[in-house]
Order: sequence, then C-alpha cells, then structure tokens
Amino acid sequence: MEHKSEFNPLNLCRENVKSLAPYTSARDEYVSNGTKMVFLDANENPNETGVNRYPDPLQRSLRSSIASLKNLPENQLLFGNGSDEVLDLLFRAFCEPNQDAVITFPPTYGMYGVLAGINSVQVHEIPLTTAFEIDMEQYRSHAFTATKMLFICSPNNPSGNLMDRIHIEEILNTFKGLVVVDEAYIDFTEASSWANRLSDFPNLVVIQTLSKAYGLAGIRLGMLMASPEIISLLHKIKPPYNVNELTQSKAQERLEQGERIQSEVNLIVAQRKVLENALKELPFVKEVFPSEANFVLVRVDHADLRYRQLLDQGIVVRNRSKQLHCENTLRFTVGTPDENKKLIETLYTLS
Repeated sequence: MEHKSEFNPLNLCRENVKSLAPYTSARDEYVSNGTKMVFLDANENPNETGVNRYPDPLQRSLRSSIASLKNLPENQLLFGNGSDEVLDLLFRAFCEPNQDAVITFPPTYGMYGVLAGINSVQVHEIPLTTAFEIDMEQYRSHAFTATKMLFICSPNNPSGNLMDRIHIEEILNTFKGLVVVDEAYIDFTEASSWANRLSDFPNLVVIQTLSKAYGLAGIRLGMLMASPEIISLLHKIKPPYNVNELTQSKAQERLEQGERIQSEVNLIVAQRKVLENALKELPFVKEVFPSEANFVLVRVDHADLRYRQLLDQGIVVRNRSKQLHCENTLRFTVGTPDENKKLIETLYTLS
C-alpha cells in the first residue's frame, strides 16, 4: 500500500497537458450572482429563444445537486457528453499516443478498446475467467511497463456480475496507474459505489451515468468522480461547453424525481428476477448468468437462430456470441412488465 501515499497524477499525465493553458470562455470569466445583467461579452444572439445563451461550462447548479446526491465535494466531479467523453478525456490526459498502454478485462464494454485505438494506445487484455471474474493470477503476473490505466466494468457488461471487491482493492493497492471503475449499472445493485472510497485510493476513478437507472440515455450525461487533482487536469482539456443547456436542465428536472426513480429501479430489479426465472424453464436455454444490472445474459442452443426468431416477432435483443466466453449468448434488457411478458410468451412459442 506504500504507493498510495506517493501517488501523484502529474507523474502519469502527458507533458503537453501539464503545460497546457486551458481555453477560457466568456462564461468562465463572468459568473452571474443573480443580478439581471446585459450580456454583451460572448457574441451570442441577444434574441431570446430559451437557449440563445451559452450554457454554464462548469454546470454549477447540476454539479451542486449531484454532489449532494453522491455525498461528494463538488471539486471531485466532472461531467461529459455521455460516459464515452469522460473516458476519452482520460486517454487524452494520461496516455501518450504510440507509447503508453492500458489494461482491460474482456469481455467488457467495447468502448475502452475503441477509445484506445482512436488515441493510438496499446491495449493489454487480461481475459476474465469463464465465470466472468477477474483472473487475479494473470493480473499478478502481468508486466505494467508504460501501462497508465486499467478499466474494470462492475457490474460488467455483457455478463451483468459485480466484480469481487477484494480483487478490486488489491488492484487499487498494486497498480501504479489509474484504476477506472465503470459503474454504469451500479444503481441496480445493493452494493455501495466505489465513489465512497475515493479518499482511500488517490488512483481511483469512478464512472457513472444518467443513461440507465435515471432513464436519460437521450440527453448524454456521463459523470467522472476522482480526486480534485485528477479532475483539475481533465478540466484543462475538456471542451468549454461540452454539456449543453438542454441536457443540464433536463438532468436537473429528473434529479428532483428521486422517489419515482427509485420506484422504477425497484420494478426493473423485480422484473429481472421474473425474467431470470422464466428463462430457466426454457428447454433451449442452457445457462442464465447471475445479473446485478438491468439486463440478463443467457446461453442458448443456437443464438443466431433464436435472435432471428425473436426479430421476426418484433422483439430486438442483443446477440453477444462473438465476445470472449459468450458463445451462443443473447443479452436481454429488462423491459416494462408488458414487454417482458411479451418476450416470455414469445420465447415459449419457440421451444
């Protein structure tokens, strides 16, 4: 654990980012205190449309709401145009193109590899076990030369399982770079977020989203939680107006519906169980993998055939058969009770 006290993100950061003077927008330079002002500073169209002014580049109102919700200081939050943007910012801040590398644990979220490719960063893959757990023996034997980041999706996509907390803690204590825990599906579990451990691990970065449990996939709002030092570096390179006004206002509106959100999550979790139980009774279903997400991964006899049969009945699912350890698997997102009922009834006609 000795490296924890010595960890400094500046030692990982790209040299050009360290010396970068970030762009300062008009809305960075002047922040309204509530007084009605005549704004002639940002070359905006003065005619009121509701969105004729630039959005707050620091999303102050939204940041305050989410900081309170997550029980975090505001300087430990960064927002982006979906989780993909904040993930890309990590690559651009910390990984030197054609020089550095990252670690992933496939099968996992595909954008880690795509973003690495876009940024000319090598990917070292340490495959999960066939039970979709981190292979700690392989991790321990891995050489970490020029490896800046490591990505853990928990609950994992496409398998749906939470990664062992003891394994994640060991990685946080031994990996010298950033450990990025992607918690897109954390709201569907009873497990606590790793964001609660940020003060314990200065190399920890936690990613969350409003796309899943909050039902806001269409507005594209991702959240990155980390130490103030990491957030400060990322602020240097983020586009000034990366989260637009409509996204900020819609997110703020939805955050005020806490009871409704929890009710929807509870229903999805209950329906997940209904779906799992029904799937286990189907003769062509070989295995239903335990899920802590809003989807269920299922191994069937012939995934391509079952996928086409469902499509013919107007039901779109995801065929994950080409991913590691996922031969002949389909991924079913938990829908509304009526949608799940239709799926189950349709599946029974295929058996």
